[in-house]
Amino acid sequence: METEHMFGKHSAGIYEKAFNPSIGWQDRLDRAARLGFDYMEISIDETDERLSRLDWSRTQKKELLDAIWASGVSLRSMCLSGHRRFPFGSRDSAIRNRAHEIMEKAIDFASALGIRVIQLAGYDVYYEDSTADSVRRFAEGMAWAAERAANAQLMLAMEIMDTPFMNSISKHLPYERQIHSPWYRVYPDLGNLSAWRENNPEAELKLGIGSIVAIHLKDTLPPTEDFAGQFKGVPFDMGCLDFPALFGQLEALHYHGPYMIEMWYHDGTEDMAEIEKAAKWLNKQYEKRIGAC
Repeated sequence: METEHMFGKHSAGIYEKAFNPSIGWQDRLDRAARLGFDYMEISIDETDERLSRLDWSRTQKKELLDAIWASGVSLRSMCLSGHRRFPFGSRDSAIRNRAHEIMEKAIDFASALGIRVIQLAGYDVYYEDSTADSVRRFAEGMAWAAERAANAQLMLAMEIMDTPFMNSISKHLPYERQIHSPWYRVYPDLGNLSAWRENNPEAELKLGIGSIVAIHLKDTLPPTEDFAGQFKGVPFDMGCLDFPALFGQLEALHYHGPYMIEMWYHDGTEDMAEIEKAAKWLNKQYEKRIGAC
């Protein structure tokens, strides 16, 4: 079932959650290799199960490293969305302390596994109301995290999100200028970037091209007055994205980084078939990029 190499000379990644969660890491990585992917993005989300990975023993980490070497597919990036549950901007000091602990453990985990990029969740808070104080605490947390990442020579990259707080590259860049660290950059999700009507995705990419370390590929449905939008699980070609135009803009801007397909496994489906279908469709959109922008 191996596909041709995707996206020209760009590295191609696949999200861990695209695969059936019942299989182990060796099978997961082997399937990614058979599908032609160069790397996988691991998820450390807000569930206790995935947060507990940050407490793995040396033996458990060694088992995953062995699977990586056996498959030839690396773990180059981590989607660290656990801060949605434990945000730096929380009014609760215990939650803020947990945010710091998660960040420190994530940097140690990434360093041990050879992960190069930690994608951050751009929420000052999620389950609380945003305030001037929550925004200030978020900024302080990001500056602190960037210092820790710099010491480990590890890239932190802010995701463009599904809420108004960090839904554009324009909103990220002031934090980047304030923190002023080469280890704090941006990781745009093209779906989230395109879903917000106030954004011009091509202009946003141009604005942030010097800071983009990777690109998430997914489709979305935009919010309206009577619809909250759909930012997850939208089948490719069923959402609002003009993929050829966005690929065209990135190529015109001489983007050389990776493209990472973000999709989720659904019960009763065949993960290999669904991923291959999505990859082939996206690669066709990439091939249409010439003259699209």
